[in-house]
Amino acid sequence: MDRVAALRLFVRVVETGSFSRAAGDLALTQPTATKHVAALERRLGARLFHRSTRGVTPTEVGAAYYDKAKRILAELDEADDLAALLHGRMHGQLRLGSSVAFGRRVLVPLALRFMQAHPGLNLELSFEDRYVDLVAQGIDVAVRMGRLADSGLGARYLGRNPWVLTAAPAYLEEAGTPRAAEELAAHRCVVYSSVQGDDRWSFDDAAGRTVTVPVRGPLRSNNLSAVLAACRAGLGLAVLPAYVARESLADGSLVRVLPGFNLPAQDIHAVFPSPKLLPGKVQVLILWLQQALEGEGWWRDGV
Repeated sequence: MDRVAALRLFVRVVETGSFSRAAGDLALTQPTATKHVAALERRLGARLFHRSTRGVTPTEVGAAYYDKAKRILAELDEADDLAALLHGRMHGQLRLGSSVAFGRRVLVPLALRFMQAHPGLNLELSFEDRYVDLVAQGIDVAVRMGRLADSGLGARYLGRNPWVLTAAPAYLEEAGTPRAAEELAAHRCVVYSSVQGDDRWSFDDAAGRTVTVPVRGPLRSNNLSAVLAACRAGLGLAVLPAYVARESLADGSLVRVLPGFNLPAQDIHAVFPSPKLLPGKVQVLILWLQQALEGEGWWRDGV
C-alpha cells in the first residue's frame, strides 16, 4: 500500500474507531487493514493506537499524526480537484447527506442532474432524520434546516425553506375554514413534533404582528410523510414544508389555509467537516445547490 493510501486508511480508523469499519469503507479486509496500519507504525517507530475489545483509540502520537494526515489528505484532494476542474472535469466520490423528506423529494432529482453534468463523479446519498456526525460517517456535505448549532463545521447558506398551513377539502367542509390564526385552537390539528414550535404554531399577519396559537389533535409524529398522509386523510390541519405539500396542493387533495398569514421559514445550509479545507468538488456541489435552491422555483409549483 502506498503512503497516501496508508494515510487514508489510518484517518478512517481514527474517525470510525474501528479497523473493520475503516476497512469496509475502503473496500479492504480487516486483516489487510490491520497489517497496513502495523506497517505504518513500524515505519514511524511509534504506536498509533490503543487497542481494546471496545475498539481502537489514537495514542498521543496517533492523535498528533491524525491532525497532520488529515490536512495533508485534504490538500492533496483539493489539488487533484483543482487540476480536474481546470480541465473541465471532476472525478472521485462525494457523500451527500440530508433529512429523509428533503433528500427524497428535493435532493434526489438535483443529484441526478448533478451527476449528468459531472459523469466522472460517484455520488453516495445518505438520508437520515437523526443528527449525523459528518466526520464519523464520512459525509462530505450535509444539507441542514434551521438554526445551526455552534460547532467546528463549515457552512454555506443555500436558501429558505418556507412552510404552509394545509387541510383536506373534506376536513374544511366538515369543520369549517378558519379565517384567523386564533381560530386554530378550536380545530383538530396534526402536529409535526420536530420543528415549527411543536404544538404551538406562530404566524405573522399582514401587519407584521406575530400570533402564537396552542394546537392539539388526533395525531403527532416526527415524520413528515406521516403528517402529510394524515392531513390528506382529513384528520385535521397540518403545517408542512412547501416542498412536501406542493404536489398535494397541485392535485387538489390539500388546499392552503390562511394564506395571508406567514409561518416562519427555515434557513437551509450546506455543512461540511472543515471550515478551512474545502475540496474543489465539494465547492462545485455547494455552488450547484445554491443555484438550484435560490428563489422560489424549487418549491413554488402548486403552492
